Amino acid sequence: MQISPLEDKSPVMGAPPSPQVRSEGLYFCDGKRKVDYVLVFHHRRLSSIRSLVSGSVSQDQLSVVSNGNFPPATSSDPAAGRGGDIPGGEAASVGEVFMELGSAKGSEPMEPVDQEMHLIRQEFETNLLEAGLEIEREKEVKTHGPSFTRIHAPWPVLCREAEFLKIRVPTKASYELKEERGFGSSMSSMWRKLNQPFQPKVSLQDHCSTKFLSHCFSRDKLHLYNISSKDTFFDNATRGRIVYEILRRTVCVRTCQTIGEDAKHQQTHQTCGISTLIAKGVYDSAFPLHDGDYKVIGHLEERTDRQVLNEEWARYSAFYKYQPIDLVRKYFGEKIGLYFAWLGVYTQLLIPASIVGIIVFGYGVATVDTNLPSLEMCDGRLNFTMCPLCDGACDFWHLSTACGTARASHLFDNPATVFFAIFMSLWAVLFLEHWKRRQISLSFSWDLTGIEEDEEHPRPKYETILLQKRQRKLKNKKKRKKSEPEKQEDGAVTGKDRWRQKLLSAMAAGAPPPVDKLTWKDRLPGYLINVTSILFMFGLTFSAVFSVIIYRITVSALMAMSPDPEIKSNVRVTVTATAVIINLVVILILDEIYGAVAQWLTELEIPKTETNFEERLIMKAFMLKFMNAYAPIFYVAFFKGRFVGRPGSYVYVFNNYRMEECAPGGCLIELCIQLSIIMLGKQLIQNNIFEIGIPRKLKKLIRALKEKGKTPKAREEEKPPQQWNLDYALAPFEGLTPEYMEMIIQFGFVSLFVASFPLAPLFALLNNVIEIRLDAKKFVTELRRPVAARAKDIGIWFNILSGMGKLSVIINAFVISFTSDFIPRLVYQYMYSPSGTMHGFIDHTLSYFNVSNFKPGSAPQNSEHEDITFCRYKDYREPPWSSDAYQLSKQYWSVLAARLAFVILFQNLVMFLGLMVAWVIPDVPKTIVEQLKREKKLLVNLFLQEEKEKFQLIQSLFAKDSILQSNSQVSNPSQGLPILGRYSTLPSGPAAGDGGGGGPRPRCRAASFSQFSGKTSSSPKNENANSRQTAV
Repeated sequence: MQISPLEDKSPVMGAPPSPQVRSEGLYFCDGKRKVDYVLVFHHRRLSSIRSLVSGSVSQDQLSVVSNGNFPPATSSDPAAGRGGDIPGGEAASVGEVFMELGSAKGSEPMEPVDQEMHLIRQEFETNLLEAGLEIEREKEVKTHGPSFTRIHAPWPVLCREAEFLKIRVPTKASYELKEERGFGSSMSSMWRKLNQPFQPKVSLQDHCSTKFLSHCFSRDKLHLYNISSKDTFFDNATRGRIVYEILRRTVCVRTCQTIGEDAKHQQTHQTCGISTLIAKGVYDSAFPLHDGDYKVIGHLEERTDRQVLNEEWARYSAFYKYQPIDLVRKYFGEKIGLYFAWLGVYTQLLIPASIVGIIVFGYGVATVDTNLPSLEMCDGRLNFTMCPLCDGACDFWHLSTACGTARASHLFDNPATVFFAIFMSLWAVLFLEHWKRRQISLSFSWDLTGIEEDEEHPRPKYETILLQKRQRKLKNKKKRKKSEPEKQEDGAVTGKDRWRQKLLSAMAAGAPPPVDKLTWKDRLPGYLINVTSILFMFGLTFSAVFSVIIYRITVSALMAMSPDPEIKSNVRVTVTATAVIINLVVILILDEIYGAVAQWLTELEIPKTETNFEERLIMKAFMLKFMNAYAPIFYVAFFKGRFVGRPGSYVYVFNNYRMEECAPGGCLIELCIQLSIIMLGKQLIQNNIFEIGIPRKLKKLIRALKEKGKTPKAREEEKPPQQWNLDYALAPFEGLTPEYMEMIIQFGFVSLFVASFPLAPLFALLNNVIEIRLDAKKFVTELRRPVAARAKDIGIWFNILSGMGKLSVIINAFVISFTSDFIPRLVYQYMYSPSGTMHGFIDHTLSYFNVSNFKPGSAPQNSEHEDITFCRYKDYREPPWSSDAYQLSKQYWSVLAARLAFVILFQNLVMFLGLMVAWVIPDVPKTIVEQLKREKKLLVNLFLQEEKEKFQLIQSLFAKDSILQSNSQVSNPSQGLPILGRYSTLPSGPAAGDGGGGGPRPRCRAASFSQFSGKTSSSPKNENANSRQTAV
C-alpha cells in the first residue's frame, strides 16, 4: 500500500477525553466507540506516534485514521488539511486520531530485531483496518514500557462476523412456557419460595415464563431481531469473541515464506493470527477488557455485570447461595460457565453423600462398645502373647496393648461400610447422569443445540515445524535439480526415461499441489521421548513410595531398639504420621514437576490445533498426577502386610530390615489415616495456599514496594490508570485444566477409596464450598478477562469421570474384601463359629509359632516374658504341632475364595444397578424434548410467514407494474399486454427513456426489497439503513 507525500504529513488530531470517559477507560477518545480488544507491546525505543509539533517524516510511513479511513492530504493551510480527501467529502471529526505505522524522522534508531517487529505490527494492524476494525493508539510519546493498541468493531463488522460464526441471537418471536398444574404446580411454587433466600440477586431470571426464539444471525433478517441499540445488541463477551476471531485469522504477509519450484506451483506459508505474533514476541499479550472496576461505587441499580458477579458470586458471605450461572456464562462464555455449572452440580450432590457418610461413621461410633472382636482384643484376660515386631531388640507383647487401634478401626471397618461403598458407586453413576441432564438443559437455555465446531487454525509451533519441513524439501529438490544435468551429460538418462519424466510432469501439471502436513514420521521422535519420559516418571513415583517404605521400616526398627518405653509404645503412631507427611510433601513437589513435564511432552508431539494440544496435555497430566497422588494409597491398601512372611521366615529388605506389617486392627485404619491426611493437605496447601494465598500476598507486597519507591511529587503527577492498564496488571488466563484437574483428583479421593474413609465426601463438600468462591474471586478480580469460548460439554473430562466411576467399583470391592476384615468375619461366623456369633474370632485369626524355631539372632535378647513356648501372629497357617507346620491352612483358602466371590458379586451387582439407574434416568429431560419440537415448529411457521409476506409484496408490486403497462397500452394499442401468472417474475418494466419498446421482456432474477424501496443507497451513510432490508 503506497501513500503520497502529502498524506504522509497529516497531523494528529484528537480531542482530550472527557472526565467520564477517562474514569471508565472503556471507550475510544471520542467517548462513543467501545474498546473491544487490546493489543499490548513493549516499547524499547522512542514511540513512532507523532505529536502535534512533529516535523516531516519519511515516506515509508503510513498514517491511518482510527475509523479505518486514510487521513486527508495536508497543505499549508491546516484547516484545509482536515477536510480534503476524506471519503464522502466530510471533514474529520475532532475525536478521530491519526496514527502512524512507520518510524518518524529524528526518532532514536531501533535495533534490527525491534525494527522488524515494528514493521510486522505495522502490516498486521493495516490488515486489521482492511478487515473493517477501528484502531486507536496512545498519543503520548513513550521511550519504554507497555503500549496499548485499542480495537473497536463497528456494527457492519459485528454483523458480518456474527453471520460467519453462526452466533445465535434471540428474535422478536416468543412463546409461553408450559406451566405445571395441580399438585406439581403447588409443589414448584412452594419450592421456589423456600429457595428464594438462596437465590442471587441478579437481573437474569432462570425461571421465566416466556422464552424468545433464537436463530443464527443473518444480515438478511435484521427485521426479525429486537435491535433496540446497535451498541448493546451484541454483549461485550460476544464482541470480544468476534474481534478475537478476526485477530486469529488475520494474515501477516511480511512473515510469509514462499516456496516452490516455479510461479505456477508456489505454496505460500502464511503465519496467521495473533497467537503466532505473541509467540514470536511481536506483541506481549492481547485480551478483551473487563466491564470496569469490580467494586461498586455508585448506585446498586447501575452495577455492571462484573460488579454483580463480585457482589453476588465472588464473596465468601454468599457461600450459601446458588451460583448465577447464566450471568457467568454471559460474562465469561459457555466454556467457563459449564465448568462452574459442573462444579456446582458436583458440590450439590456431595451433600447427600456427606450425610450418608456421617451416618455410617455415627454407626461405627455407636457400636464400638458392643463390637465383639474389638472387645476380645482389648480383654487382657485372654492373654494373647504376640511375636516380636523386630529381630533381637523387640520383645514379646500383649495384644491388649493395641486396644486403641482396634476401637478406632471399627469406626471405619464395620458392616455399614459395605452399604456405603455400594451407595457411593451408585452415587457416581447418578452424578454423571444428573450432569448429562443438566448439561443438555444448559445447552438448550444457552442456545448451544446444534452448533458446529469452530474451525481451528494451526498452532504456532506446528506452523514452525511445518515450515522447516518445507524448507528441507525445497533444499532437497534444488540438490536433485543440480545433479540431473550432470547425469544427462554422463548419458545416464535414456530416451525412454526422458519420455517417462515428460509424461509424469504433464500428468502432474493439472493436479492440485499436495497439501503439506506433519506425518507420524515427523512426530516419531516426540512419541519415543513421550513414552520413555512417562515410564521414567512412573519409576520416579514408585521410587518415592519405596523410599518412604524404607523410611518407615528403618525408623520403626530404630525406635523399637530405644530403651525409653514411651518411645516404644508410640512407634506405630509416630512412624505412620511422619511417613504420611513426607508422602504429602513429595506429592506436592512432584505435582508441580509433572505439570511442567506434561506441558513439555505435549509440545514434543506437535499437535496441530489447540483442542488437540489440550486433550493430550490433559491425558498426560492426569496419568502422572493420578499415579503420584494415589500410589502411596494403593500401597497401603493392597500391598502393605502382604509380603511379610512369618516368624522364623520373614522377608527382609537389604538383608537387615523386615518388611512392615499391618496394625493388629488391620491396614484399613492406616489407609484411612493416609487418605485423610493426603486429601486434606492437598486441598488446603496446594489448592488454597499455593494457588490463591501466596500469589495474592506476593502481589500486595510488590504493589506496596512500588508505591514506597515513588516520590510524593510523582504520586501527585501520576494519572489515574485506564482500564487497559488495570487489566494488563492482572494475571493472564491460562485455561481451565488446573481447575478441572484438582477437582478430578478430589473426585478420586471421594469415590475410589471411600470404603476406608466415609467422611471423605464431607471434607470434599467443605472444600468445594470455599473453592467455588475462591475460583469466582480469582476469575472476577485477579485474572484478565478470557475470550468467550463456545463449548457444548466439558469435553474429555466427562470420559475421565466416567472411567473413574467404573474404576471405583473395582477398587472398593477389593478394599472391602482384601483390606478390611469384613469377609473373614462372615466366613468365621457362618462356617467356623461354634455358636454362630463372633465370639472367638480373634483367636481364630491368630496362628501359633514355636519360639524355639526362631533363627539364630532373631529371638528377643532381653525378654521380660519368661516361660514363653508359643507366640501368636496374624495369619491363617497350620500350628507347629501339625504335620504341615506353618503351611497355609484350609481357613486361608476358604477366606480367599470368599473374597474373590465377593469381588465378582459386588462388581456385577453395582454395575447392574448403575445400568438400571442410567436407563431409568433419560439423558434429555422430557420438557426439553417438547420445547425443542415446539421451537422448531414455531421457527418454521415464522419463516413461512415471512416468505408469504415477501411474495405478497412482490406480487403487489408486479400488479402495479401491470397497471402501468395497461395505461401505456391505451396510448399505444399495438403494444401487447403480458398476462401475469401467480408465480410471475417479470421485471418492473422499461425505463422512462426507452420509449416503451414492444419486444418480449426476459425473465429476471429474484428481486430484493432494496430494489422496490423508495430510498436508494446513494452514499455510505445509508448503508446501515439499507442493511435492514430483507433480500429475497
